[in-house]
Amino acid sequence: MKQPIISFKHVVKCYDDDVPVLKDITFDIEEGKFYTLLGPSGCGKTTILRMIAGFSEPTKGDIFFEGQRINEVPANKRQVNTVFQDYALFPHMNVYDNIAFGLKIKKMPRDVIDQKVKEALKMVQLAGYEKRGINEMSGGQRQRVAIARAIVNEPKVLLLDEPLSALDHKLRLAMQYELRELQQRLGITFIFVTHDQEEALAMSDEIFVLDNGNIVQTGSPVDIYDEPINHYVADFIGESNIIEGIMLRDNLVKFAGKEFECVDEGIRENEPVEVVLRPEDLDLTDVDHGKLKVTVDTVLFRGVHYEIICHDEVQNEWMVHTTKKAEPGSLIGLYFDPEDIHVMRFNESEAEFDARLDSYEG
Repeated sequence: MKQPIISFKHVVKCYDDDVPVLKDITFDIEEGKFYTLLGPSGCGKTTILRMIAGFSEPTKGDIFFEGQRINEVPANKRQVNTVFQDYALFPHMNVYDNIAFGLKIKKMPRDVIDQKVKEALKMVQLAGYEKRGINEMSGGQRQRVAIARAIVNEPKVLLLDEPLSALDHKLRLAMQYELRELQQRLGITFIFVTHDQEEALAMSDEIFVLDNGNIVQTGSPVDIYDEPINHYVADFIGESNIIEGIMLRDNLVKFAGKEFECVDEGIRENEPVEVVLRPEDLDLTDVDHGKLKVTVDTVLFRGVHYEIICHDEVQNEWMVHTTKKAEPGSLIGLYFDPEDIHVMRFNESEAEFDARLDSYEG
């Protein structure tokens, strides 16, 4: 593995009350990937972004950029640029002057500035908008101007602090595609902050899930979604049915009063566990062919699927996403494959989780 472009080593951040906002954070960022810091408000994700940008220093620990410690390096000396949530554009300047502002501060020659601004506008598909006023631009266009202003400085890392949060749903989806395509075209490292799980899953190469100042799980969107490490991640990332159970032995778990084959291994025999089944992995069938027998409570039409809430014979509640309709009060079967079951240990750390996976995959 080549040297990471950014590394945090045992970083702690406290403010005036001495309560840590970040608690012993360690991670590496590889060059050329799209990373997302995901978590609820107050979990520490924006604090990480601010320390990478140089707007805040760690209380303890070290931050490295291409192997060099940068704890005290000022923001204007770092090879990173930030796109803020409100874009921070100058309303009295047109598009060209907003993008050129940083280059003029550096006293670059006018012809070089002109070339760089035009190249940046072309990258964000706004060629020809140089003279347009900022107040004449749509939300999506303003975001692209903010990105152009950042990339015109040719940063090695682009930091994005919830830049899509103010957009309407349709534009937000469109900008997700544009941002992902832009990152792949530029080949630079993007670090994106959001509390939106779907946004993180759709755009990222790798996700850091944060909770209360800790990174609780890292991995690809598929890893995070299919193999959540604990109740918090399973509940925070998408919809989940989380049921308490007992791991009888490798590949056999008991929940809802019945035994089921699964693919999980490396957990102690008869250990209490939590079982995750995603709503889209549950199929409706007749009672005789179902692995669980459930009674339908409510049915909501969500456009692309029905959302069915039902309960089993021991009163566990289940959510099902399906294109099949069921009637409230009816008795139906739920079918799922062993691969659809994900078993989680209580209070397992990410290191313990990874070691267990390695042991039975090896």
